[in-house]
Amino acid sequence: MDDLLKERSVSELLALHAEVSDLLKSSGAVRSSNNPAGDYAETLFCKVFGWDMAAASVKGYDAVDGQGIRYQIKSRRLTDHNTSRQLSALRNLKERPFDFLAGVLFASDYSVFRAAIVPYRLVLENTRISTHTNSRLFYLRDAVWDWPDVRDVTKTLRAVRL
Repeated sequence: MDDLLKERSVSELLALHAEVSDLLKSSGAVRSSNNPAGDYAETLFCKVFGWDMAAASVKGYDAVDGQGIRYQIKSRRLTDHNTSRQLSALRNLKERPFDFLAGVLFASDYSVFRAAIVPYRLVLENTRISTHTNSRLFYLRDAVWDWPDVRDVTKTLRAVRL
């Protein structure tokens, strides 16, 4: 970590974070002021595969390709303090809101650790119900890359620079 950052106060670091967030948004790398992992994942997948990003108000999927195939894009940033691979909640899964889940695990510095495109049926078969969030939970464990019909797109996403 940069020694100059270590000397900064919490207030100064938060102000710097806000400034960086604004720059990421204005550059198009992210589209909201939320945690950047989700927006960044959407941007990466859409740029690499030429998908059209869905409007922010669309529920159940984040992007569509040229054939009308719908993709739900999920990510997780792994850190020394949190190595969970649980993706954010999936809702209304029985209604088949997407055709594929495009998932990426980021390393703590937001570099691509692993990425995969998983067919809907495998997602549905491998989720667990969370009554707390009224949703289903999916984990992007190493075993996912061994499932039939899962595309490992790690190298493809690593190759792109935004």
